[in-house]
Amino acid sequence: MTVIDASSFWSPEFEYEHRDDGSILMRQTEPLPEHLPTLASYLDKWADATPDATWMARRDHSPAYDGSWRKITYGDARETARRLAASLLGMGLGPDRPLLILSENSLEHGLLALACSYVGIPYAPVSPAYSLVSTDHGKLKAIAALLQPGAVFADDGQRFAVAIDAIRNSGMQVINHRNQAKGSISYDDLLDGRPEDTESHRASLTGDHVVKYLFTSGSTGSPKAVINTNQMICAMQAMVRDCYRYVTHTPPVVLDWAPWNHTAAGNKVSNLVMTNGGAYYIDDGKPAPGKFDETLRNLREVACTWYFNVPIGWDMLVEELERDAALAKTFFSNLGMMFYAGAGMPQHTWDRLRAVGRATTGREVLLASSLGSTETAPFALAITEVQEKSGNIGVPARGLTLKLVPTSGKLELRLKGPSIFPGYYGDPEKTAEAFDEDGFYCMGDALRPADPDDFSKGFFFDGRIGENFKLATGTWVGVGAVRASLVDAMQGLIRDAVIVGENESRLGALLIPSDAGRAMDSTAFHSAIQTHLKTAATAATGSASRVQLALVLDRDPSFDKGEITEKGSLNQRAMRANNADAIATLYSDSKAVLRV
Repeated sequence: MTVIDASSFWSPEFEYEHRDDGSILMRQTEPLPEHLPTLASYLDKWADATPDATWMARRDHSPAYDGSWRKITYGDARETARRLAASLLGMGLGPDRPLLILSENSLEHGLLALACSYVGIPYAPVSPAYSLVSTDHGKLKAIAALLQPGAVFADDGQRFAVAIDAIRNSGMQVINHRNQAKGSISYDDLLDGRPEDTESHRASLTGDHVVKYLFTSGSTGSPKAVINTNQMICAMQAMVRDCYRYVTHTPPVVLDWAPWNHTAAGNKVSNLVMTNGGAYYIDDGKPAPGKFDETLRNLREVACTWYFNVPIGWDMLVEELERDAALAKTFFSNLGMMFYAGAGMPQHTWDRLRAVGRATTGREVLLASSLGSTETAPFALAITEVQEKSGNIGVPARGLTLKLVPTSGKLELRLKGPSIFPGYYGDPEKTAEAFDEDGFYCMGDALRPADPDDFSKGFFFDGRIGENFKLATGTWVGVGAVRASLVDAMQGLIRDAVIVGENESRLGALLIPSDAGRAMDSTAFHSAIQTHLKTAATAATGSASRVQLALVLDRDPSFDKGEITEKGSLNQRAMRANNADAIATLYSDSKAVLRV
């Protein structure tokens, strides 16, 4: 059972530096804790110490397992990784010939990634949407052209055949696990590699070796390849262990659906498990229609010590936790904390989760978030103090220096430390643009202190600097905060909103209906939107936060046009650029416009 008390989390102390240009530097007084130099070092540590402990598991629907969990121990993981690595080295893969992984989370995907990291072969897990959703494979082609991979892995050869054909060249080898494409190499055949052939590569591995390339969403063009080194990831995990200290005496158990091509799951969660000798259960469910029942089934069997979800996932889960006492009992039985990221959590969801946690356990179960990016590995800021309101993303981790720079009427966030990426692969120009004159990474986000007189109380996300604009009055609009407030005020009737009004006197919004909104009668839907819009406008404090015009969009955002990422987040700039006609209508006399 997970024991949670005051020692379970950090108690950070800070020092500050106020500069003449108005910027403020903030860092913890204690240095970053000692940590091992490579991910391979952690695999060796746990394979030696707990060889029979579960590293990773997934439900297997083959006759041999019949839907039960197929588990891989740390000892088996290392042995299999060495065999796979030997075969990959024999195929000519290495620092300049990485492995491209196209398919979703799976045991085979996880083992191939482990094999690569064990011998210094960079790998790149790529969004499956670039292969299966995109119609032109433009982003996938750009990725392949940049990395020039020596091999590509797709679990199902038939399902990914069109995408592979779009990027195939004479030097690229194809690996499939199921439904092999013609001329491909079987994953099972790679298991015949000789483990001893990896020894010299493992011995020479250092913190500077590249583990993987993770790609940004590419919402403003071709995706950028974020270089992830051993040092970057291992330093980040040392920060995580310092923050969530209970994982050092209670090996983490997680059930996770989030894709490994994202830094949250692929770096933070998966390596939270591996570097602390825990168990990672792959969830083939997700917070989506037709998929969530699988997540609930899994949560009835796996008692997590640390659980992550996006806000919409928590919206769905809290309903079940309130309804099903047995599920709640299992869910909270070993839980150290609840974590959300990816978007702002509505206050009503926050309140209900805290309430059901208290009712089930008799104590306050920490519900928290953080802030980071692919370029920060991603852990950077975190909060562990119980909060009454959602949204506090915390304070900088040990080893990081936070720089707050006055920009466009806000405080822009910049970071420096050992977990910050060294650059974008093959793009020195974008790399140079990403850092300021002092070597701080410029995230492009703004922060607002929870207490202007005491930054140790944490910060709230205050929007993307590049998304903000000025009204005709010269007043800056914090798009992120306005959007979050408007979506929350619409009480589930819209999925998202595009905030507009640059050089206009009034703010407007283009609304994207939710499934619940689409299911309503059109007249009733527009009437409800009008009512909520008026309520939100009345509560707003000024012209820069008061949305007075709204128009419901009649099309969904386009993935190929960069208007939306696979996570479902909108690119405000792309949506504004691609909906110029709708914005013109919004500021016209059209009867389709809802007004306050």
